[in-house]
Amino acid sequence: MSDSPPVPASTVVLVSGGSRGLGLAIVTDLLDAGLTVAAFARTVTPELEKLADAYPDRVHVGAVDVTDLAAAQRFLRAVEARFGPVDGLVNNAAVGQDSMHTHTATADIARIVETNLTAPLQLTRLVARRMLGQGRRGRIVNVTSICAQRGFPGLVAYSATKGGMDAATRSLARELGGRMLVNAVAPGFFASEMSAVLGSTQLDQIVRRTPTGHLTEPAEVVPVVRMLLCAHTNINGQVIVVDGAASI
Repeated sequence: MSDSPPVPASTVVLVSGGSRGLGLAIVTDLLDAGLTVAAFARTVTPELEKLADAYPDRVHVGAVDVTDLAAAQRFLRAVEARFGPVDGLVNNAAVGQDSMHTHTATADIARIVETNLTAPLQLTRLVARRMLGQGRRGRIVNVTSICAQRGFPGLVAYSATKGGMDAATRSLARELGGRMLVNAVAPGFFASEMSAVLGSTQLDQIVRRTPTGHLTEPAEVVPVVRMLLCAHTNINGQVIVVDGAASI
């Protein structure tokens, strides 16, 4: 049996990049499960605002660039003042890439690394410190990517950052010694702007070699995120791939 108890329904979960796509789906799913959610993104979309209006007692949203640590700290303090301590963190905010590595500008590489690797590591440190200081046995879920485990042209810097987060997941799980559970979810390719860099031919090839016969959908990922946040489980330091076995 795990030493970590199931997370109660009153859990407060912080989700970065929660304004659209998978992030918005995660926020919606956690609200449906009865949790309290604090979500931020560079821009608060109408869809996220709609959730805040629908759940005024369980949603806190804000426009925060994940690379702005001071702004993230202010957001976290506002969440704690409103809802109390944060019990869970979902590192979802990320930027994509649409260029071959030889053609990727130095500034673009720096932006990808800062957003997808440096910023979530800093946010994790910020939240984990507060959890530990409050004696809370929280959960951390990093949204990474199948790109960290397979090679794809045009996604070198992006893949490197996601691989870094996979490695950080394993190391942090060991470092924390079971005081909180740290895991990652690595989705396969979505039909999205981020995957458009692959082109229709390569996406068709991915679909053909996927036993389930389709690209990954957010609805297939959110139950895994919820389980890692809420279930009584001994899963720790793992990267769970959700790609229909395309990578096998």
